[in-house]
Amino acid sequence: MADNEREAIVAQLINEGLLTEEDDLVWKTLRPQRLRRMYEVLKQRTRHIAVLLEAVDDGHNQAAVLRSADAFGVQDVSIVVGRAPFSPNRKVTQSAHKWLTIERHPSIEAAVKQAQQRGYQVLASHLGVDAVPLAEVDLNKPTVFLFGNEHDGVSHEALELADGNFIIPMYGFVQSLNISVAAAITLHQATQRARHLLGDDYFLTTEERKELFHHWLVTSSARVRRMVEAGGPMAEEDTADDDDA
Repeated sequence: MADNEREAIVAQLINEGLLTEEDDLVWKTLRPQRLRRMYEVLKQRTRHIAVLLEAVDDGHNQAAVLRSADAFGVQDVSIVVGRAPFSPNRKVTQSAHKWLTIERHPSIEAAVKQAQQRGYQVLASHLGVDAVPLAEVDLNKPTVFLFGNEHDGVSHEALELADGNFIIPMYGFVQSLNISVAAAITLHQATQRARHLLGDDYFLTTEERKELFHHWLVTSSARVRRMVEAGGPMAEEDTADDDDA
């Protein structure tokens, strides 16, 4: 049964250009259930919505944002470190970090300008007089949501560089949310709306899917990584993936 299941998913992936016969040393090491799960997740990935974290110092908050990005299909997360290093808590990420494209930048200026050069509007989470409610943000444009430090929020430099500000309307005595909660709400609402607005254009292009799937194949398990680094097949006892995600 497992062999038939593997043949079916491999044939589908080859037909869609995500696998080639030359990849057999890799995909033969993965269970068919893992291959199918990777394929199903890949189909839901997007680069239309992305995240930029500026000086988010707490490892639990860093990890929670990564986990939310993965959960809602957001592939790209950009990082500008603050006083503490970017070291997301692995117990919180639940391996979500392995499936994301995480890009580090030397400064908030470099991060924002690169996003804008790639065609994104950068919107900062900031309670200002000109802030737009999240539900009213124009998501026809590729959008990077920028979140700042747990205590200080988004920096003045970032606010000057950003294309605008947004808020999550709140109706209680407290008018702020933990950064990880704010990111989760933002990504949930934004991805849901963008899916309906854009249809198929919301998702990765064919080439982006091919590139990302190949990367996932290589990083999908420690055994696969060792095999690729060695440039040859693994030992017979290493023929099943280690399910480390």
